[in-house]
Amino acid sequence: MRESNHKCNTGEFPVCVAYLDFDGVLHDDDVVWSRKQGIHMRTPGRFLFEWSHVLEELLRPHPEVKIVLSTSWVRVKSFDFSKKQLTPELQSRVIGATFHRGQMSKFEFDNQPRGAQIFSDVMRRLPAVWFAIDNDDEAWPAHSRQHLIKTDDRLGLSDLKVQAAVRERLEALAIELRVRREANDV
Repeated sequence: MRESNHKCNTGEFPVCVAYLDFDGVLHDDDVVWSRKQGIHMRTPGRFLFEWSHVLEELLRPHPEVKIVLSTSWVRVKSFDFSKKQLTPELQSRVIGATFHRGQMSKFEFDNQPRGAQIFSDVMRRLPAVWFAIDNDDEAWPAHSRQHLIKTDDRLGLSDLKVQAAVRERLEALAIELRVRREANDV
């Protein structure tokens, strides 16, 4: 399965994209990479992707939402590897990643703040509506900051306030998509 630079606004239907980070969102941010142990969690009692089911539940009423991986896992490992870490339900929503091996320089990509990486992808992909769930809010462009749902490094999607914010954002975007469909603007 190859990463996609899938354009969302192709006329068939308006698409909502959720830009998804892993560390600090789907699990605690204290993830370590080592040759000996592979990818693992340093925080005692925590495990990788422990809050994936929360995202599944939040997205379930919104089948129009697609996922673009905005996690460093894609750059460090690969798109295929990163996607396979998700549950099958979440995997079925993934349409690409912000990093495209072979199409971009790792150095240039790494030297952009996360918000700039995501906004560059928004400009390439052209989703009808979008939002990002991320624990990294450093140097986000002011014009796209309202699209960010910021998570706490240790709580990620287990935080009830974050879950409420995602639910609220999904409802608002669903209404916006409905209005656009009715107006044939997209």
